[in-house]
Parts: sequence; C-alpha cells; structure tokens
Amino acid sequence: MNQVLVGRQRRRSKKADKGQDAPALTREAIVEAAIKLLDSSDLENFSMRNLAKELGVYPTAIYWHIPSRNAVINAVISTIMDDLTPPPSEDWKAWMKTLFRRYRAIIKRHPNISPLIGVQLVSNASVDLDLIEGILQALVSAGFPKHTLPVAYNVVQSAMVGFTTEEFALAPKEEAEEWANGMQQMLSEVDATAHPLLVEHLDEMKNRSFIMRWQNGVDAPMDASFEMYIDVTIRGLESLQQDLVKAGGNQD
Repeated sequence: MNQVLVGRQRRRSKKADKGQDAPALTREAIVEAAIKLLDSSDLENFSMRNLAKELGVYPTAIYWHIPSRNAVINAVISTIMDDLTPPPSEDWKAWMKTLFRRYRAIIKRHPNISPLIGVQLVSNASVDLDLIEGILQALVSAGFPKHTLPVAYNVVQSAMVGFTTEEFALAPKEEAEEWANGMQQMLSEVDATAHPLLVEHLDEMKNRSFIMRWQNGVDAPMDASFEMYIDVTIRGLESLQQDLVKAGGNQD
C-alpha cells in the first residue's frame, strides 16, 4: 500500500479516536473553566473566545449550553456562592456573623470575581432566594417590625458586600512594582508636624489599613478590622431595632 496513504489513514484514525475519547462538553465544565479563567486573570480578559480556548472548543459549542457571556457570569456567581447561606438559627447574631465570614472567605478564594458581585447588576440574575429568606428571618428574630424589613435587608446586604469588596480590591497590574514602591515611599515621607497621629501609628497601619495599602486582603488580610466591622454592624442593627420599638415602630 502507498506509504503516504497509510500515513494519512493513521492520522485520521488518531483524530477520530481523540474525538471519541474526549469528554462531552457540559454546563458544569464550562462554569468550572470560567471560574479558573477568572481566578487566573481578570474580567477585562474574560470573553467567550478565551473561555472556548480554555475548554479547547469553538465558542459556538458553549452557546449550546449557556446562551451568553452574562449568563456565564451568572452561573459563576451562583456556583461560588452555593454555600454562602448558613443553616437557620435562633441566634440571629451568630447567624449574621457566620454569613459575613462565609462571604469574605468566598471572596478571598476568588478575589477577581468580587467586582462582578459588588458593582454589576447582572449579578442579580444569580439571585439566591435562600439568602434573602435567611436575612429576613434573622431580622425578624432580631425583633425588627415587619414594615422595616425591606430597608433593614438592604443594610445587611450592602454591609456584607462592602468591607470585603474594598479589602480585596484588585491592585494595579500595570507597573505593579513601581506603584507599590511609590506608595511605600510616600508613606515614609509623611510629615510628623502636619500629621502627628498618622506618624505615631504608621507602623501598625501601613499595608494594613485602607488607602495606605499596596497589597489587598489576599496577601495582607485585615482580620481584626473585619471582626470589628461585623460587631459594629450587628450592634448598630440591635440598637436601631430597640429605637424603633421604643418609638412605636413595632406596629405593622
């Protein structure tokens, strides 16, 4: 037999075998690849073309399972937030502390995804009804009047996202070393006469406090500040609830 023909047949056979052995593309595989891509890069580089490249398929293959880029983002958020909502508890304070800590732990694992949750309304499509119900139930257990629940819910939701979003804010990627060096140089030159308190506490605050950091919470976590933030939020809710009751706000 012609050797060239035999070689072509073998190559075709190998390609056919590879196609037969390759696992079928699934929605779960697409979401897993999207999370991996976002974790290793950022939102600006996230596209259906790059996702298809990560999966080793054409972009059209993805659309058979998930119809759009926004839908992929929704699925990513739903997946990483799957274990966010704590189980029901009669202790609303403990429940809320667990909620805040779980959210922070999730964002620490996926900091590049944090901006998608904090600043994009598209994340609303990944609505978690269990989370909403859990927050409302915690507020009821805390004694909030029913007519105040929607407003108090917004406070809890924004508090959960706020500190963590800022703590894990992404550092600049372009000229990152120069930017970090510039920040450290600026702090080393603070005038003690003009800013005496800042200079007094500078060693404890630099790279551990908002505005004075060159690393985010992944490399320089703000654990003590976060725990105080939780306590302030919960004590504030508790104090507000008591004021509402005293003012007659317990009427529906």
